[in-house]
This record gives sequence, structure tokens and C-alpha cells, in this order.
Amino acid sequence: MAEAERPALAARAMAALANPFFPGASLEENVTWLERAETAAEASGDRAARTATAACRATVLMNTGDLDAWRLVARLPRDSPDRAGRQQVARGLCNTANGAVYLGHYRRADELLTEGIELAARSGAPFLERVGRGTALFRDWLTGRWEGLAERCTGLVAEDGSASDARVVLALLALAKGDWEAVRDWLPRADHVHESYRVYETCEAPVAATAAGAHIRLLLARQHVDSAAEAAASAWTWLAGKGVWVWGAELAPWVVLAHVSAGERQSAQRVVAEFAAGLTGRDAPSATAALLWCRAVLAEADGELAKARACFEQAGAAYAGLPHPYARALMAEGAGRCALLLGGGDEVDAVVDDLTRRVAELTDLGAVWDAARVRATLRAYRPAAQRRSPGRPAYAERMSPREGEVAELAATGLTNREIAATLYLSPRTVEQHVARAMRKLGIASRQGLAKEVSRARATQGDGGGDGAQGTPPP
Repeated sequence: MAEAERPALAARAMAALANPFFPGASLEENVTWLERAETAAEASGDRAARTATAACRATVLMNTGDLDAWRLVARLPRDSPDRAGRQQVARGLCNTANGAVYLGHYRRADELLTEGIELAARSGAPFLERVGRGTALFRDWLTGRWEGLAERCTGLVAEDGSASDARVVLALLALAKGDWEAVRDWLPRADHVHESYRVYETCEAPVAATAAGAHIRLLLARQHVDSAAEAAASAWTWLAGKGVWVWGAELAPWVVLAHVSAGERQSAQRVVAEFAAGLTGRDAPSATAALLWCRAVLAEADGELAKARACFEQAGAAYAGLPHPYARALMAEGAGRCALLLGGGDEVDAVVDDLTRRVAELTDLGAVWDAARVRATLRAYRPAAQRRSPGRPAYAERMSPREGEVAELAATGLTNREIAATLYLSPRTVEQHVARAMRKLGIASRQGLAKEVSRARATQGDGGGDGAQGTPPP
């Protein structure tokens, strides 16, 4: 091996160690490796080695929300004359696109992703193509492009079994629909790598943070509050050790909610303070919106409903600007819940109208569980004057809206207790609704509900709007 080749190889090896996506090393360690890689690359005089370290520095800066990242990305040599150099540029474009997605810069991420995938194809780097496609799937989940998303995700998983982005997106979609068994099946396995915390060792660090958030939310949904708080503490310890706070965008709100749900207010306050400090000076719109969400959760837990409502509304506006329609709908739910609890006199009608629109938005996305929960909030907190007048229509052998709603959730695999918690009903009432729905559908077990509920919803929806999906009572 020629002497000049050794520093070039060393530079590329150290650049790989500098990649912040690996969950084990801290950001500080990544930066140390990066600086060593840059020194070796400069000493080597090798064009590909210098390109590799330039791409790595752009990746590190982008994934930490440093504004200088955009300047470095623009300077990557797209027209590199050698294949190795083009592959390094493609790697840098795909990795910075990934970082831009997690930051909340979706339009600019699209441009980098398109360029990176095309260059990866031209330079013969199929692995980078798949990485880019995985990033695109997560972007589509964030931006509300859910139609056909599950099929695109399963297609990538079929090609590449380790497609962690696709797997986590499938888990997030299942969570929004209330298919909690599927959430558990799609989430990566969390390995014990330290006595005090767990991390999803098999996937990239930003994906691991998102997966941890989904896991915590699943535990909260299933009312495993203590386990959720334990998982929250574990995930936050890992994120603090990593030191890339912008990756808390899809994790921090669920960590805070888990702590307040478990009565651990001081832990929740500490998380919010650490998150805020970690985002200081960072260009991270998505994490900034999440910080507002965290503050809203903390204020609501403290009974400061007006403050919580304001924070939810600010977070909603921030998510709308990204855009992240699913999170925006959740913020509207929180703001509306606080407004209804406060009582608002003349503005109650406007709050009810807004929440009704959010139900429609969530339903259009396919977020069955979330839509059902918002409808339940409307029923639980609206003043009596706003509710339906006494007396029920005779549905005879057709399912009522409430029966259809319960059956739809039961079809996803939720237990009666879990449905009851979602809809503010007693488990006994849920049991009765499920039994009546099964009788009217002519089926003998819950296993047949999924197909029959879908068919009944379509049929009854054509007959005047009394289908399984239902709408909030007037």
C-alpha cells in the first residue's frame, strides 16, 4: 500500500465514526473523530477523502441544527470526476436531507433528497438510494402524505429488512389507527446497552428517538403509566448522552406527558428545561414546536389552563407552518380541551366547530383512534346546551354512530378497557356496544369486525351519514 493511501483510508474510516447517526457514541465523540478525519484527509491529498470529510461535516452540522450546514452542502462537489467522490457527495446529500427532515425543513429536504437519490443511482450506490427512500417515507408521515404510505413502507421493508425508517413509520401509522399490536410488532427491539437506559441499537439515532417516543405513547395509551414513565426516563437519559437535542422533536412531548401522568412533575420540569437549553441557538423548527407542546402539557398538568391553551395554540401554528398536519390536529385537540374546561361563553361554539374540523382532518388521514378520542372530548366537555336533545333515533338493525365507533376501535384489536379510556365510557358500556354491533353485523367474534365494520361504514355512509364512523352529535 502506498504511504499516501494510508491517511486517505484512515480519513474515510474516521469520517464513518464521526457520523452522528450511530446511537452508541456521543456528539462530542463524533466531532472528535471528524476533526481527526479532516486532518488525515488534508494530509493525504486524496480528493475522495476530502470529499468524505466535507460531507461528514455537513451531516454533523445539519443534524445539530447549525445554520452553517446549508453553506457546506452547497459546496459539495456534485461534479466530482471519480465515482468514489460522487458516492461520498450522494452520501452527504442523503444524510443532510435526513437531518433537514428531522429539523422540520421539509421543502429544502425534498431538494437535497431528490438530488442525493439521483446521484446515488448514477454512482452505483443502491444502499444510499434505499436510505434516501426511507427518509422520504418519514417525511411523508410528517407532512400528512399518508395515502398509500403503509404500502410504500412495507415495500421498502420487503427489499431491505433493516429499513428502520419504514418500520417506525408503520408503527406510527398503526398507533394513530389504534392498532396497538401492530405498533409493538413494527417497533424495533430495544436492547439494554447501559444499566440505566435502553436504546434502539439496531437503527439510526434519530429514528431511535422517534421509536422511543412511539413506544412511550403506546404505553400511555394502554394506561401503563409507570412503565411509560420508566421508558421516558430511559429514553431521555440516552438522548442527553447523545447530545443531539433537535432529535427530541418526536420524543420530548411524550416524555413530559409520561412524567406528569405518573405524578413526576419535577422530572417533567427538568426535561423541559434541558430541552429548551439544548435548542438554544439551533435552527430546528420542529423541535421548537415540540418545546411549545411540552410547555403546554406541563401547564395543563399544573391546572394553568389558559397558559396551556395559549401554548397549544402557538405549537399548532408552528406545526401548521412546517407543515405537520397530524401534530397540528393534536395541538388543536389540546387547545380545545383546555378551552372547554375553562368554559368560554360565546366562544364555545367556535371551539366546538374547530374540534369538529379536526375530527374530519384526523379521519381523512386515517387516524381512527385519534378521531374517536376527539369526538369523545367533545361529548365529555361540551356544555349541556350544546349537546343533542333527549331521545335517541331508532337504529333498529343498523349500527348507531356510537356502536360503530366502538366497533371500529374494537376491530383494531383494542380491549374493552382501552376503548373505554379513549371514549370516556365504562368498560361495561363498551361491552354492550360491541355485543350489539356484532349482533347487527351478524358475526360471532371480534376477529370478523375489521372487514364488516369497513363494509358497514361504506354502506351506511351512503344512506344518510349514520355509519360506523359517525359525527359528533349536533
